[in-house]
Amino acid sequence: MIDRQLLTSTVEEAIKDTALFIVEIKVTPDNSITVELDSPEGLDIDTCADITRKIESVFDRDAEDYSLEVGSAGLTSPFKVRGQYLKNIGNQVEVLTKAGVKLKGTLTAVGDDDFTVSVSKKVKEPGAKRPVMVEEPVNMKMDDAKYVKYLIDFK
Repeated sequence: MIDRQLLTSTVEEAIKDTALFIVEIKVTPDNSITVELDSPEGLDIDTCADITRKIESVFDRDAEDYSLEVGSAGLTSPFKVRGQYLKNIGNQVEVLTKAGVKLKGTLTAVGDDDFTVSVSKKVKEPGAKRPVMVEEPVNMKMDDAKYVKYLIDFK
């Protein structure tokens, strides 16, 4: 069985002094390893290959049969760590709350365990003939969101 702690420390060592951060490291019972990374600038294939070689230098494939996949978290994947929220400040996001409410708006701020999304709402001002669009900030705890992900919009 792959030593998850050694794997994590190996990846941390490989990405130290870079803008990269770990999104998730998965090890299945059949020794299938998935390492998801991200950074504010994105992730290129050469960096993934370098990290793959670093992991393979520590874990001998002859001693432990394993499969290894190193890559980015993916554009449409839900955010899992604070770094992904920070990376997406100013971008459009989709939020599904645990209460089942779906919000779409601009991620404007990120705290230690909360975030703020600016959501457009139609509001009819008293005496006005037509409603106007108003930006309303919605602050919520990260734990209160079922998912938050980058919103791809082709409008």
